[in-house]
Amino acid sequence: MDAGQMTVTLTQACVEAGLTDGVAVQDFNVVLRQSIGESALAELQARADEDDVALRLGVIIERRGEVLLLDRAEVAPGRLLMLPGTTVKSKESLAAAVYRAVLEETGLIVTDISRFIGSFDYLSNAGTPVRRLHFAVDVAADQPIRLSNYAHYVWLPLTGELPVTSSIREILTTYRDTPAGV
Repeated sequence: MDAGQMTVTLTQACVEAGLTDGVAVQDFNVVLRQSIGESALAELQARADEDDVALRLGVIIERRGEVLLLDRAEVAPGRLLMLPGTTVKSKESLAAAVYRAVLEETGLIVTDISRFIGSFDYLSNAGTPVRRLHFAVDVAADQPIRLSNYAHYVWLPLTGELPVTSSIREILTTYRDTPAGV
């Protein structure tokens, strides 16, 4: 197996994410690629540790020029949409957090972490420093989407004015304007 690949059994992850609806699920293996490389992920983690910031991540899933955005039910009309994402758990690798975030929030299965797009720092509501890392991924299929923490999802073109925060808009602009492999 290539150094940038690993095989995982996703049954337990599906059960924990509530994607089985009480139906028995048999084990299945998926070969996951990490085009980004483990050393790049380790460097991002080490920098966060040195800077003493908590890590969150956002994930960009693109389909035919459109990006997947999520919508919480409790947000008022005119609301801002969000990328799938999560808080990186203690001792969890960035790769595992990416796979978990996409599976838990959308029911989709990541097959490749293709590239790191960028990051920004902010203070949490509790006043602690947070760094939000953003990755582009490929998924096994872009349907069906099964939401867990959101009420709705939408695929929106990367070319328009997206209803997201200014920080996420900058990340998506960088993603759109930077060809893969650069």
